[in-house]
Amino acid sequence: MSRWLDKIFVLTGIFALLVTSQEAHLSTESPSQVFIDCYPQPGPSKELCELRGCTWKHVTKHDFSKYTTWGMFSRDENPTSATNNTYNLYSVHPFYMGLEKDGKAHGVFILNSNAQEVTTGPGPHMIYRTIGGELEIFYFPGPKPEDVIKQYEQVIGKPMLPAYWAFGFQLCRWGYQGLEEVKQVVARTRNAGIPFDVQYADIDYMDRYKDFTLDTQKWGDLPEYTNFLHENGLHLILIFDPAIQVDDDSFARAKRQNVAFIEWPRKDLVPRETQEKYPLANDTNIMLGVVWPDRHVAFPDFLDQTHFTNDWWTNELAHFHSKVPYDGIWIDMNEPTNFGTNEETPWYYNFLDHPSIEPLKCPIVGADSNLDVPPYQTVNVYQWPENTYLSTKTFCMLASTMRGQSRFYDTKNLYGWSESVSTYKAMRKATGKRGAIISRSTYPSSGRYVGHWLGDNHAKWDDLRTTVIGVQEFNMFGIPYVGSDICGFKGTTTEELCLRWQQLGAFHSFSRNHHYWKGPAQDPAVWPRVAKATKKANLFRYHHLPYLFSLHFAASLHGGTVMRPPFFEFPQDEETHNLSYQFLWGSSLMIAPVVQPGVDSVKVYLPKDSQWYSVYDYSYGQVQPSGYETYPAPMDYLIPVFVRGGHILPRQRPGMTTTESRKNELQLLIALETEKGTSAHGELYWDDGESIIDDFATYNYHHWEFTFTLSKSRAVLNITQTRTATDLPVPTMDNIEILGYQYTPDLSTVKLNDQPVAIDMKHSLYDSQTKILNITTMGLINLNSGRKFLLSWNHRGAQMQNGYLRNNNIVKM
Repeated sequence: MSRWLDKIFVLTGIFALLVTSQEAHLSTESPSQVFIDCYPQPGPSKELCELRGCTWKHVTKHDFSKYTTWGMFSRDENPTSATNNTYNLYSVHPFYMGLEKDGKAHGVFILNSNAQEVTTGPGPHMIYRTIGGELEIFYFPGPKPEDVIKQYEQVIGKPMLPAYWAFGFQLCRWGYQGLEEVKQVVARTRNAGIPFDVQYADIDYMDRYKDFTLDTQKWGDLPEYTNFLHENGLHLILIFDPAIQVDDDSFARAKRQNVAFIEWPRKDLVPRETQEKYPLANDTNIMLGVVWPDRHVAFPDFLDQTHFTNDWWTNELAHFHSKVPYDGIWIDMNEPTNFGTNEETPWYYNFLDHPSIEPLKCPIVGADSNLDVPPYQTVNVYQWPENTYLSTKTFCMLASTMRGQSRFYDTKNLYGWSESVSTYKAMRKATGKRGAIISRSTYPSSGRYVGHWLGDNHAKWDDLRTTVIGVQEFNMFGIPYVGSDICGFKGTTTEELCLRWQQLGAFHSFSRNHHYWKGPAQDPAVWPRVAKATKKANLFRYHHLPYLFSLHFAASLHGGTVMRPPFFEFPQDEETHNLSYQFLWGSSLMIAPVVQPGVDSVKVYLPKDSQWYSVYDYSYGQVQPSGYETYPAPMDYLIPVFVRGGHILPRQRPGMTTTESRKNELQLLIALETEKGTSAHGELYWDDGESIIDDFATYNYHHWEFTFTLSKSRAVLNITQTRTATDLPVPTMDNIEILGYQYTPDLSTVKLNDQPVAIDMKHSLYDSQTKILNITTMGLINLNSGRKFLLSWNHRGAQMQNGYLRNNNIVKM
């Protein structure tokens, strides 16, 4: 074992997005968890760091010049990107990817659910420790980075596909004073012309924070308002915590339905003074804790091998859906989190909105303390202050799970995952649609069921920067539907920070502005400049949603990533190994966000193996030099975005909602690779946007492949439908934009399947200076009318004679 580890770690540069742990949340989690400091040496110089687009503090590789230990034990802990720490945070992903200088990659997955830690150090080398359970170790040979992820997903499963509307922009706040405030936020967002799809309600909508209840005084009209949202093409996501108040109707139903809860292993351990306060729990061993509700709570055990717990959870969600017809679910506090464990004076004793009820006390001395205070507690305990235990902020390790078949010590890290599986099944039955779910705590294979947000971050530039890494990392974990709390969850954001974060967040699959109850509102329409920038960024996003959706569809069908590091596409280009703050949508779009305050330009690296075109405000449609260049990025621009030559992106005229957008005409963006050839390729997946997918083999969807070829005489666009859905019409394709077009087209010769097509010359244009061809004609290609389409046209000055092409008096075959 040790010899094998030595071998795989003797690499010239292990890529660090991945020796991961705790969420490895670089993103909104602590950047030091997965970043390496540029200094001290060895490592890039400060100047080289800045040249490569990173900050002096954080880049993407681990620092193997020193010993660093990372904990893996799910914990309710805010990411703190501005400090150097190795905190264990919400999730556990014991998986890493290694990348060698020659561009070959491999991956290793260590399957274990107990408290774990990893130490990295000189060599490089890694020491892995776990304090329980079994070990299964999987090695993924690659050799390409994307191959590694697809191989990993053969073990953990391919990612789920969210509903189409879930790729729209979303708004949320913990601390809305009532439904009237929500109405105001929705109205000002729409009035600002910002494309927008999803409104949330946090725990504020509940009756004293109890699941499956509604505060009828401040939120009584939520059912009617939900109907208003639906009528206007918008959607609603509600939060549900796992903690169930034990004198509530939901708990009573759970008792009647034989639901399993996390329990004390013996009756003599049950704290009678607390248990006796609740008649419904008094005769049980259920372990009672404290979360947001006013009284004590119990945690359902979603690992229950019988059907009772899942059936109850499904019924509760379905019953509440009959009252408030929500569209998606947000599950939180599922590390699982418990307030004040083992504390004499928990924080909520001084919190006006929570009664001072007794906290949970675990055996930390004596014969029953061996699991809460084991001989080796790992860095998940040792890095925290005194009086920290494995049970801190959660339940006692000796608790019984799986109806007595296992212990919380062994299954705690699986709690968020198990709730995700149960909620995934429950939501489909409750709503009859696939919807979308996001979960705070995740574990390998969570991506099969849920997406993820990068935690309760801070309104700081450090947190914005780590967001860029986090979305790439969770794609590697098999959770491509991921994003951060845009503008920052904690603290008071600034206009500039919020503007830059909105520009960045428009390129995350899960794009949500979320803030907590302290401080002023931060939805983008609060500031005119932020509203304007958000509108521009969201319009670009909605314009390219068919491409983003197709990437997610392909990942769900075949495995792989959606938002990926540049080295995934260019592993042999060593410069891409060091890029921190650039990422790709698929293989085609390079995004370079602004990650520093007070700047109006970004230093970008464009890999030398491809041709790149700007598709933002600067030199739109023009070829850009490879290597490092500085690009303008003032606040009224889109952030720098580039499309790769040789690629075709499906697009659609954007509307103010995805509901509206999906009715608009389809478009194609074709970027030619003029230096290597004149062909380009792409694809489009299309479904109804909301049906449940049980099996892709029988699922109803369309798939088209696009190939464009350009010669000196003519241009040909081939469209081949490889999969046809029934009773699922699609809009016509009315626009084709081609970048790098080197010839003068004769649009009077356009034919579709050998039949002449009258092109709308008022709206079609070829610019010989920019080399951009734009063909726009209503109903140009009706994709519903066949499975193969060949659109072609000739170039001016060229004509066919006796089978030969005569162009400028030169005869060619």
